[in-house]
Amino acid sequence: MHTDFDRCVRAVRSKDARFDGWFFTAVLTTRIYCRPSCPAVPPKDRNMTFYPSAAAAQQAGFRACKRCRPDASPGSPRWNERADLVARAMRLIGDGTVDREGVRGLADRLGYSTRQIERQLRAELGAGPLALARAQRAQTARLLIETSALPLADVAFAAGFSSIRTFNETVREVFALTPTELRTRASGGHPPAIPGTLTLRLPFREPLCPDNLFGLLAATAVPGVEEWRDGAYHRTLRLPYGHGTVALSPRPDHIDCRLALTDQRDLAGAISRCRRLLDLDADPEAVDGLLRTDPRLAPLVEKSPGRRVPRTVDAQELAVRAVLGQQVSAAAARTLAARLVAAHGEPLAIPGAGGGLTHLFPSAEALAALDPAALAMPAGRRATLVRTVGALATGELALGVGSDWVQARARLAALPGIGPWTAGLIAMRGLGDPDAFLPTDLGVRRAAAGLGLPATPAALTRHATAWRPWRAYAVQYLWSADDRYWTATARPSVTC
Repeated sequence: MHTDFDRCVRAVRSKDARFDGWFFTAVLTTRIYCRPSCPAVPPKDRNMTFYPSAAAAQQAGFRACKRCRPDASPGSPRWNERADLVARAMRLIGDGTVDREGVRGLADRLGYSTRQIERQLRAELGAGPLALARAQRAQTARLLIETSALPLADVAFAAGFSSIRTFNETVREVFALTPTELRTRASGGHPPAIPGTLTLRLPFREPLCPDNLFGLLAATAVPGVEEWRDGAYHRTLRLPYGHGTVALSPRPDHIDCRLALTDQRDLAGAISRCRRLLDLDADPEAVDGLLRTDPRLAPLVEKSPGRRVPRTVDAQELAVRAVLGQQVSAAAARTLAARLVAAHGEPLAIPGAGGGLTHLFPSAEALAALDPAALAMPAGRRATLVRTVGALATGELALGVGSDWVQARARLAALPGIGPWTAGLIAMRGLGDPDAFLPTDLGVRRAAAGLGLPATPAALTRHATAWRPWRAYAVQYLWSADDRYWTATARPSVTC
């Protein structure tokens, strides 16, 4: 979009927040870059130029605006809508892969050469993987500076910088302030009320309908790992450097996020996973605009626009839970998962976690090492679970944020016991495929019949071709129309 000068100018003139994250406005006279919705008086057209990423604007010598904070805008929806090399690379960079493993590690995960990845990222985003990772480090540093009481030297290494000097230089270059000045200027920049807890605001594009998003997460919460408490969804996190817990609460214009981490270097990855869990980088205008064209779905969209797809912080965990949920109710699947956690989960060791959070969900490696006889479930489902965790543990089945969706679905389909419903659910909530569809799901079929849509899987699939590429969102609207879908567990009252 950044190449369409006239369209970008119109978005800036109208201060349209829908375009935040799609492109960045750089002002040639002030050498500042902003988000399209910046409240400042727009510059003259001839003084504006546009970049596809904050990293590209920074590389061109522009610093972040202090009023609109473009580094904190919602991420581009392109990286969650697409499954090509650039999108997979961006998801991995957001998860901290370059900081942990370097560009070579990124290339190895994607199966391409570093030269090919560098070329494609520069062609589309105007910056290479190192520059993109640097921009993310700067944003992580800003969050730690403004929301924690960590000494600045600790902030530097927690944000992923290799030296304090590089940290100081980057912060001054990107924000035109020293780290000390950033901390002094931070609004409400006092130490958090709970020691070790970081309180953040996660932005999103409006509208956002929180009831199905948090309702599904709360209704299927596995005791010990997740819970709905005090108006917030709480869960444990398994992260590259350590463990953590998060509490997520819906607000009118943001998601309140409270993180407790055993290692602050996991902050960027934890934020990325929380955003992915709640599908916060989605473009609801595009999704709802298409689904409204179907007269059967239009009333559901008009009633509660902005539904998101509840995803996951750990695709391997989601795959295990999808297998446990085969041919049983949501309540039964929750009970099976809770038994698995109690028997084989890793105890959580975070002071002040509170509530009912006690364990991390068992890793695929831990489950693969178990005696199958120790898994108390029907023989057929036990065999499917053993095969699934074995494939995950060996890497035969890759479900990470940088996975190839087509390849992952093919390997899922090749596993005996994994049917279309299980593969579709993993694709929708684990891989994040926005076009994943569940025509055999009982709730989807009941809702379709009630709306006058075709009720058989084949006919419904044919009808749903008009909903592409947003069929996963259509599933959310259909589920919302089926009250019996929520009977497994009481649906919590979720409002902003």
